[in-house]
Amino acid sequence: MEAQVKPTQRVLLGITGGIAAYKSAELVRLLVKSGREVTVAMTAAAREFVGPATFQALSGRPVYSDLWDTRPDNGMAHIELTRNNDVMLIAPASADFLARLVHGRSDDLLSTTVLARTIPLIVAPAMNLQMWQNPATQRNVATLKADGVHIVGPGNGDQACGEIGDGRMLEPAEIMAALDAWAQPKTLLGKRVLITAGPTQEAIDPVRVITNHSSGKMGYALAQACAEAGAEVVLVSGPTHLSTPFAGASPGEPGGVRRISVISAAQMLAAVEAEVDESDVFIAVAAVADYRPVSSAEQKIKKSDAGLNIHLEPTVDILARIAKHARRSNDPRRNGTPPFCVGFAAESENVEQYGAEKRARKGIPLLIANHAQSAFGADENEVTLIDERGAEGEMRMPKMGKVVLARAITREISARLNPKV
Repeated sequence: MEAQVKPTQRVLLGITGGIAAYKSAELVRLLVKSGREVTVAMTAAAREFVGPATFQALSGRPVYSDLWDTRPDNGMAHIELTRNNDVMLIAPASADFLARLVHGRSDDLLSTTVLARTIPLIVAPAMNLQMWQNPATQRNVATLKADGVHIVGPGNGDQACGEIGDGRMLEPAEIMAALDAWAQPKTLLGKRVLITAGPTQEAIDPVRVITNHSSGKMGYALAQACAEAGAEVVLVSGPTHLSTPFAGASPGEPGGVRRISVISAAQMLAAVEAEVDESDVFIAVAAVADYRPVSSAEQKIKKSDAGLNIHLEPTVDILARIAKHARRSNDPRRNGTPPFCVGFAAESENVEQYGAEKRARKGIPLLIANHAQSAFGADENEVTLIDERGAEGEMRMPKMGKVVLARAITREISARLNPKV
């Protein structure tokens, strides 16, 4: 699924000195593949790690590194580069370059371009663990954030010096995700969104379960879209193979996704109830098992020709319970009322009719109905939004990629939360 960006979005990529500069080649490739136009500007130190010819070949455009470059007609490359681009991204950004940005240093092409820019600036730090943790670097990062610079990362993991920890530059795909997220309208900024996703599994014995079909893709796409919209997202997920969505921020922060992994419906309910009081929106996407065995065998049940009878009981309806839950929040705006609840209904027939009936039965303001046959495991989906207005309030969304669809659904949720948005 390609991100929703303008095909002509123009990115000025700044590269500073550091071993992570090798990742910038893959970043350029991904940027170009996404339909963006990329111009690269390098420091002298960056050229010691990767040559300009590499970036010129990948971007298909000239590379800039000399403050005195005469290619622009006015001889002012540092001015023309910001005029001809929509956003400036520095990846990697070394500790030295961060310090220079804070103090407004402008003694080479890249630093001068930053100082003269009229476009937004996104920075992906990359350095040794101790350099990142140094109080001076942390002060510099705090100052840059206060100045309106968007910081993405750094990541945690193996470093070129042999140590393990914070400081490594995010992977190119993560930077792409952060750039896509940055470009989305922040319609949920200041909101906390609680989402359930994936299936639940109810144990028959230690090796057998009752479950529902669900890849988790739609729930994870919504977690990504809500984070992109600026929300703090808590994702309660049943068993899936999917990675936690990344939208450029850390878990627990605006634009970040914190994941809680569960297995059974009871575990999912407990996780939701632990989080709901401080949540503004609850989106129930998970395919929760409707029934569970009354008792689960402690040891594997041996197969026999006699057949097997299992006594089932209903699981708790998580959405219906949360729709009636009076929150006890530290925020008086939340206190005493349920969150804005959004449900999903996967139906195999009479989708709109059964969806409308389910919305009324659950007592929720918005339900999203989709065809079960086309939704499970696919990368695309088509849905109908149903609210309290009945047929008048139905909004059909054509088949599209689930991330793109999730962004459209997020906009609809935002509009209902903030009618003026």
